[in-house]
Amino acid sequence: MNVAFADHEPEPEDPHLWTARGFTVADAHRWIDAGFALDAAERWRDSGVYRPGPALEWRTAGMTPYTVRPMLRAGMTPRDAVRWHELGRSPVEAAERHLAGERPRPRRLLRALLPVRRPPGLDLSEEQAQTMDALLSAGVPAATARAYLDTGWHGAQAVPWARTGLDPAQARVYRAIGFSPGEAAALAGEGRDALALMCEWWDAGVPRGEVAAWAVAGFGSAEAARARASGTGPEEARRPRAPGGRPPAPEEEPDR
Repeated sequence: MNVAFADHEPEPEDPHLWTARGFTVADAHRWIDAGFALDAAERWRDSGVYRPGPALEWRTAGMTPYTVRPMLRAGMTPRDAVRWHELGRSPVEAAERHLAGERPRPRRLLRALLPVRRPPGLDLSEEQAQTMDALLSAGVPAATARAYLDTGWHGAQAVPWARTGLDPAQARVYRAIGFSPGEAAALAGEGRDALALMCEWWDAGVPRGEVAAWAVAGFGSAEAARARASGTGPEEARRPRAPGGRPPAPEEEPDR
């Protein structure tokens, strides 16, 4: 009797099994379409890689869910991993050197013969690691996440700003003068420089805490300064403007 053995890839798990393990239906289909089994996808997700595209890139670079986390926390890319691997560096050593500001380029003979001095404090603090994890899990590219970390952003507040794609230094200025991430992104899209904007309003004598309220209401810095001089505050500035674009008049006290 002849027995035929089917030589084929195992069938992907039912999406219901994926949702039972915390994946959304859409995410489950993305991982399945990329060729990942449930257990493998879960390992990548637990390591800090939350989408199948980056997981494929890291896997192609020779990384596994067990070796990728130091590189993610350092803000590295799969291309960085390949270059460091070509120089014979382990993932942990590559991450340390990346955090120290070194980039993967061929070493000269003299440098190869001399001992390498590593500056202290290369590892991320617990707070920085949590911030990096939050940024990466929100889909922020590793390079952007690292830039926000280096600029002093910490905690969940960094996520909505990093997702706008704003330069982190510009984002800090926009945030300091009261703009929301969406408002700041719109201003940046118009070519407004955050520092120049702040100086313009401060030179006009408008306090930092009022800048966003006046600007969102459609006032320029000089116009807002005149309105303030006439007794109008930022809360009144948000009300519909009078015909002809005049600022709203301050409310009068009712007759008693």
